[in-house]
Amino acid sequence: MGLTTAMMGGNLGTLALGLVIAGVVSGLVAGMLGVGGGIVVVPVMYQVLAAMNVPEDLRMHVAVGTSLATIIPTSISSLRAHNRRSAVDWALLKRWAGPMLIGVIAGSVLAGYVRGQTLTLIFGLVALPFAANMAFGKESWRLSDHLPGGAGGAALPFGIGGVSTMMGIGGGLLGVTSMTLCGVPIHRAVGTASVFGAIISIPGTIGAVIAGWGAHGLPPYSLGYANLLGFLLIAPVSFFVAPAGAAVAHMTDKNRLRKVFALFIAITAGKMLWDALA
Repeated sequence: MGLTTAMMGGNLGTLALGLVIAGVVSGLVAGMLGVGGGIVVVPVMYQVLAAMNVPEDLRMHVAVGTSLATIIPTSISSLRAHNRRSAVDWALLKRWAGPMLIGVIAGSVLAGYVRGQTLTLIFGLVALPFAANMAFGKESWRLSDHLPGGAGGAALPFGIGGVSTMMGIGGGLLGVTSMTLCGVPIHRAVGTASVFGAIISIPGTIGAVIAGWGAHGLPPYSLGYANLLGFLLIAPVSFFVAPAGAAVAHMTDKNRLRKVFALFIAITAGKMLWDALA
């Protein structure tokens, strides 16, 4: 049964409700944690597409592409909220923007060639170690007292951009963890990572549209691997909810914020790994 048939059969309300709930949660996560909400949107979209009988090898590609599209307005809203609180390190962003953009382009090209199951495995395998660090790591743990310079200083944002694009997330998952392990305070890391979403999502979405253009078996209302229905149901809600999440973040102590971050990552990563390996 295709997506359109399912809707005509009375499933449109359930589908819409699920995507709107995903929008609310992703907006809160974006504002609180500096991520674009993709950590929530990707698994929700994946399950919705499975229920609509979209071919298995297309589900993750469409989930990733749609997630990147929804991150565009959410990241802008979250960025504005964190910037008003002077929580964005603009000097660091000037150094990282170029390598990160190159990483996004590389990730987009690679994602267009690999199987959907590979993208699902990447999502779970990358996310779980970061969840463990956020849940059980101590604030005193450091890989370094400062962010790397030179080649390492370029490789880190390159990797964040490339892997985040393949996972369909806004860069906060990798960015916040990397920065805190290099001595950046959590609230500063969260505020700065809110900008990563804009750097990653815009070219990443364009790449998903190009990579999926003309693919067979895509759900209706899709531009390549970006689904317009998912975007229209999730993005507006996320955009308006993100400032509330940012306000909560600045009223929350550091340890509690780390636990919230870890909880979201662990739940979503575990579900994606189960689906990939089952």
